[in-house]
Amino acid sequence: MGDLRAFLRRTGILFFLRPASFFAAGIENPEPGVRMFRKILPVTTEREGDIIDITAGVRRIVSESGLHAGLVHLFVQHSTAALTTIEYEPGVLSDLRRSLAVLVPDAAEYAHNRKWGDGNGRSHVKAALVGPSLTVPVDNGELLCGTWQQIVLLELDVNAGRNRSVVCTVTGE
Repeated sequence: MGDLRAFLRRTGILFFLRPASFFAAGIENPEPGVRMFRKILPVTTEREGDIIDITAGVRRIVSESGLHAGLVHLFVQHSTAALTTIEYEPGVLSDLRRSLAVLVPDAAEYAHNRKWGDGNGRSHVKAALVGPSLTVPVDNGELLCGTWQQIVLLELDVNAGRNRSVVCTVTGE
């Protein structure tokens, strides 16, 4: 954990540790050893409500990056899918699906549906509530996920069978 904390301080990611004069000087990257690695993680879904564990794929990309300490930022390039962390266990996955259905009911009227007629207004709202991105710390070349914490993609579109792209950007040293 010390390597990660040192990296975050040196790069200014923990910006609140930097004095205002640091930013005023226009220094963009104080450490020339900081590198970035980016790769797309493809994910195929079958139906609305799929929750796909992508942790192993993210781990592979972090390993492929060769970076020891830093951050991996994930971004799903779709407005009807989302990313989060959760314990990948059938009960809690069911609870998540049910909770999203309560927050964003299937039978409600959505202005998006009236305008476009595609019936996925609820899909856009659910995706906006959960969010399209996630950042996970990396130390000793490993994701710093908790014991019961997996990274998941939520398929929220009513239109079944989608090919999704998750942009994985590993920044560090």
